Amino acid sequence: MLKIKKLLFTALFFTPQIFFAQYTDVINSNRPGESMSAYSVGKSVIQGEIGVYGIKEKHNLLDYDASGFGTDLSIRYGAFLEQLEFVLDVQYQMENFDTPYTSYKKNNFRQTLLGAKYLIYDPYKNYKREANIYSYKANRNFQWRELIPAVSVFAGANFVGADNPYYFSPDGAISPKVSLITQNLLGGGSWVFVTNIFADYISTDYPSYGYILTLTHGFNDRWSGFIENQGFKSDFYSDAIIRGGAAFLLSSNMQVDASISTNFKNTPSVLYGGVGFSWRYDGWYKEKVIEYKNKERAKKNIDNKKPIDYQEKERKRKAKYE
Repeated sequence: MLKIKKLLFTALFFTPQIFFAQYTDVINSNRPGESMSAYSVGKSVIQGEIGVYGIKEKHNLLDYDASGFGTDLSIRYGAFLEQLEFVLDVQYQMENFDTPYTSYKKNNFRQTLLGAKYLIYDPYKNYKREANIYSYKANRNFQWRELIPAVSVFAGANFVGADNPYYFSPDGAISPKVSLITQNLLGGGSWVFVTNIFADYISTDYPSYGYILTLTHGFNDRWSGFIENQGFKSDFYSDAIIRGGAAFLLSSNMQVDASISTNFKNTPSVLYGGVGFSWRYDGWYKEKVIEYKNKERAKKNIDNKKPIDYQEKERKRKAKYE
């Protein structure tokens, strides 16, 4: 989740933000956690986050064991406004169930979610923290501004097909999901704390309400680790999950990750772990940065402010030969 490391601190405060406040020098991935960051990927930036995982369940009351694997894909795209991001989340899962009397399989889309996230408040907008070139410690001292979170809202819709075994009804449905997202940069940016509070499957017979708390730490410019607690409650299914993992930055636009998750009950007990990969394309963004810089240079060029008098240029040319 949120590979915002020490490099991100540099990107936020010491690198000029040309005109896209959301773009960072290093990829900003939601993997390998489950929470969403408050910030978008940046206007005109497209990002893909994909993973595979294995899962094992055991239910003491229903007396079944299950094992399987799945894959999840998230596509994020910043468009129209620098604060706006469109998100598509898809998860497909396959499991084998064994009971004392029978065995059966379950496979289908566990989640298909399409929505948009909008940053409504950024405590660092129009703020620049000056670097102290004489003291590394001074640059990492606690700042009261760190307690003020960035705030975003997410709104989307779940799409579920008919006869989906992971859904509580045999009928297909489209149901809303909304989230409130906050994010704090702590310890000079080497720690990031994210909260998600959400209401899911709204308007159905079994709406779900929950939270996700994620704490990420950047150990250096390449490695980061996270711990996360997720809880959700509905009349259909409730649980509390803890997970942890790490991510490694391959380049400014690519990272790999791994994580493991478990819960605290046996109805069922759940254990799953996975690996993932995140990649972004920011070529369109960089093209617009170059275009913006060229326009700024043109504005500073006094000669460009004067209208070109082509008749005067022609008179001067003829005067040379008279």
